[in-house]
This record gives sequence, C-alpha cells and structure tokens, in this order.
Amino acid sequence: MRVLILGSAAGGGFPQWNCRCPVCQLAWNGDPRVTPRTQSAIAVSADGSSWGLINASPDLRQQILSQPMLHPRHAGRHSPIASVLITNGEVDHIAGLLNLRERQGFTLFAAPETQSLLAANPIFRVLDPEKVRHKAIRLEEAFALVEGIEVTAFAVPGKVPLYMEDASDAAEPEDVIGLEVTGDGQRLLHIPNCARVTDDLRARIEGADLLLFDGTTFTDDEMPRLGLSPKTAGRMGHVAMDGPTGSLAALAGVMAKRKAYIHINNTNPVLIDGSPERRRVEAAGWTVAHDGMEFRL
Repeated sequence: MRVLILGSAAGGGFPQWNCRCPVCQLAWNGDPRVTPRTQSAIAVSADGSSWGLINASPDLRQQILSQPMLHPRHAGRHSPIASVLITNGEVDHIAGLLNLRERQGFTLFAAPETQSLLAANPIFRVLDPEKVRHKAIRLEEAFALVEGIEVTAFAVPGKVPLYMEDASDAAEPEDVIGLEVTGDGQRLLHIPNCARVTDDLRARIEGADLLLFDGTTFTDDEMPRLGLSPKTAGRMGHVAMDGPTGSLAALAGVMAKRKAYIHINNTNPVLIDGSPERRRVEAAGWTVAHDGMEFRL
C-alpha cells in the first residue's frame, strides 16, 4: 500500500495568507528551518495506478500538479483519481471537490450527514451527477475505496464544522470520522480531526503499521495566547499535542510502527526544524508530516 501526503497543514495552509504569527513570519522571510505546506489531504493506492483521495483540500489542484502519479495518462480526459473520501464537512476537506468538476468520473464517499451537507449546497452541483457517483458510508462497515484498498470508518470525538454550529458544540456520531485503511495485510489509521483520545481510540490504533494523527496545535491555548483567536484547540474540536491530556501523553503507550502528525496549524512550532517542540515530538517517536512525503507499507 502506498500512502502519499498531498497536504499536511491545517485550514489556511502554511504560511497562512493573512498571518504573521512567529512561525508564519519565518516562512514569509524564507527561513530554511520551515517548509511551506498545503492543506491536509492524502492519497492511497495498492498498485500506483488507481488512487483514492482522502479529503479534498482547497489546494487540491496545486497538489495534483505537484504529484506526477496523479496526472492524466491518456489522450483526452483521464485521471488516475478513482475515488474521493471525505471525513467530515469542514471547508478544508470539501472545497477541493470544486477542482474536480470537469466532467470526470469518480466515486465520492462520505458519511450520510456529510453527503446531506453537500447535497444541500447548490455549488456542489457542478459535480456532474452523470459522472460522479455518491456513496454513503456507514460506521464499522468496510468498503473498497479503490481496488486493493479497503476502508472502515469509525467515530472519533469531534464537533460539527464551525459554519454549522448552533447552540451545541457536540458532534453527531458520524460528523467526524477516523479511517482504518488496509491493503496487502498492512494497516493505516488516518485521524486528521480528533477532540480527545479515548480508550477505544487507543485500542483501535494499537499495532497499526502507520498512524496519521491530528497535530493541529502544540498547546491547547496556542491561538488565544498569540492573540489570533479566542478559541482553544479543544473548542475547535482538536486535541493539542502537549499537556496531560494531549496526544503525546495520551498515545505514549500505544504501539504503532510509524507515527506522523498531520493537519498542522500554521501557529504550531513543530513546523520549525530543530525547535524544542519538534525535538520533543521526534524524541517521542513521531514524524511531522510534510507535503510530498510517501509511505510504502
């Protein structure tokens, strides 16, 4: 199984277009310790020929251009992208679907709640219904994403997209999902959004060949402390890396052959090569994902 990191940043990318936080400042200045990143998405394949995307980043066109294995290979209209799986209705996971509107056939997988959200927004009608097949997925029911790759979705703690919030912050059971992806006996756990680490989640991850996990912020108060937002990571539906309930501590005893943080916010100092935060993460056995990184399982 091949796992390609198309984008590794959280919403807004890195550097964020309107931000000069301390980490973005380094990027704007061209500091070699930081590497720009596009918004989070991955691609998986069993044979390197047919690919399934997991999430459709707003940066999807740029990501396709930068990855030759996703380029058209035949005369006329063609794409090796056979399917797209959306983990939730966040803007940075669905906006890239608009880049796939040129009468290209593929299968669009999502939980019923996310399919309903897409159906209710008329802009997504640009996806030709004669070409794009919509398939609702059910929790704990395995399905084939592309030939040789099977996926099982499962609920993770989270919250509804910010633009869908009402008086309650609680997510419905299928609003936020993690994915167990298997191929040729190998197992990937892809969890780009997670509000907290539970015992059930730890048990699910145990023994994975690769874990891609929510690395949005290093500390829970990162955004408020920098004066960028009143919302903590937890309030936005993300577990921070640091702290007694952070992912570094909560997943410390969980065995996975390889572990990488993905969906990394522009404010997170782990983006800086050699920073104390990066050294802590690496000492704990984690990698910080970057665009173009590929895992072969």
